[in-house]
Amino acid sequence: MHLPRFEYLRPDSVAHVLTLLGELRGQASVLAGGTDLLTSMGQRLMQPKFLIGIRWLPELQGVQLTEDGGIRIAAGTTLTDLEHDPLLAERFPTLKKAINAVASRHVRNMATLGGNLALPTRCWYTNQTEGWRNARSGCFKTDTQACHVLATSDHCVATSSADSVPALIAHGASVTLASVRGERTVPLAEFYREDGANPTVLAPDELILAVHVPACADRTAFLKVTPREGIDFGLGTIAVAIAGSNRRVQRARIIVNALGSHPMPLREAETIIREQGLNEASIEAAAVVARADLGEVTNLWTPAGYKRRLVRVLLRRALEDVRKQKHVA
Repeated sequence: MHLPRFEYLRPDSVAHVLTLLGELRGQASVLAGGTDLLTSMGQRLMQPKFLIGIRWLPELQGVQLTEDGGIRIAAGTTLTDLEHDPLLAERFPTLKKAINAVASRHVRNMATLGGNLALPTRCWYTNQTEGWRNARSGCFKTDTQACHVLATSDHCVATSSADSVPALIAHGASVTLASVRGERTVPLAEFYREDGANPTVLAPDELILAVHVPACADRTAFLKVTPREGIDFGLGTIAVAIAGSNRRVQRARIIVNALGSHPMPLREAETIIREQGLNEASIEAAAVVARADLGEVTNLWTPAGYKRRLVRVLLRRALEDVRKQKHVA
């Protein structure tokens, strides 16, 4: 598929990027690795008049230790660089595992963390060629107020698939956004909307600058199920973070993705683990309520019934993984 016509801009600083985004609001897309953007342009799902290249800006590269013992990851850092970063390996091995789960080595060599956070949602109806879509009616993601996956829905239910996101949310990460209007920091859990057509709070003139991951002594786990490792998007992902011992759980975070239009916390399951501890009975009880936690499940890529079974299996395995880990007081 050939790309639509565009003008390529290569600013020399983040400040210059923000100026361009402000001036070209709604007409420009940011190009870092381009692993998803260029495909979307080929499908004519995105047709920006301008591409703003940011790949080589030093301000958007690297991992730094922060005063609170956490890390700051610049948004333009490639996933391969994160895989090999010693701070990430030492302090956040589960996050490293999640990043390593993204696509293939070739993709991770180009893809950036900021790009993974802003990964567009996907739908079997919309993510087709332009010719395929033109032979059918539109949808929320194109030009019609309708959903052909869930006919009763009043919003887009395209699937959120970013692998790094559940692990980052489980770790309590936040994201720094910038525009000519200034900077703002948003908890990553609040960065996403329950709307596949407009899945994040990122404004057209804003740039993701960095992700801050606070120090974490929790026991954590990450799992991903996909048809073909290194090729396909996940059918389901889960990240778990447990603070406290198995007997006395102080805090539980359970986040799933690739099962709906946004990363979802399993609140009822979290409550059970927090109140009952981490044991065989509580894990089974959490798995039972996980189905209701998902809410209305759409038939995207796999049947809804499969998704409900999948989340229970993922939850059991992730919690059992954490349960076996040594608790450090």
